[in-house]
Amino acid sequence: MAMVEKISSSRRSFLARIWVGLGIIALLQLFTGAVAYFMSGRKQVEKNTPELLRAGVISDFPPGSVTSIVKGHLYLNCLDDGGFLAISRKCTHLGCSVPWVVESEQFECPCHASHFDVTGDVLKSPASRALDLYPVSFEKGVVLINISTPIKRTGFVREQLVYAQKSG
Repeated sequence: MAMVEKISSSRRSFLARIWVGLGIIALLQLFTGAVAYFMSGRKQVEKNTPELLRAGVISDFPPGSVTSIVKGHLYLNCLDDGGFLAISRKCTHLGCSVPWVVESEQFECPCHASHFDVTGDVLKSPASRALDLYPVSFEKGVVLINISTPIKRTGFVREQLVYAQKSG
């Protein structure tokens, strides 16, 4: 009988050590995750400068063009009047990537069939608002797009267009 108690007791202590070890591992993982979270958050707070993407020279974007800017996950549209819009590829319905379809001259979401015009306005739901924009600026003949934060909007207004200054 004493032998059975001794085996049972050593099994209990073995299992107790395993649980303690697993608990320590779990606490270390929690601590490591918390440290990583707070360190990455601190870097984002310190990095408060806009991320500017150099899209190309103004003359690369003729009036009436829609150009895919792969790095920024957006389209740079130069409308017929020369106004520029940087439009997000992300559908405002559920976030699918929305391609520009040349034949229909529309952005057509392949997931849920939302359609948007060249300015990003909703033509066909289920999307309830226009595609997001990114701020566009120009420096020494180069188109710059601030891809830090997209601008949410309900629809297109002419004030959203940005025009390059013509010198001369």
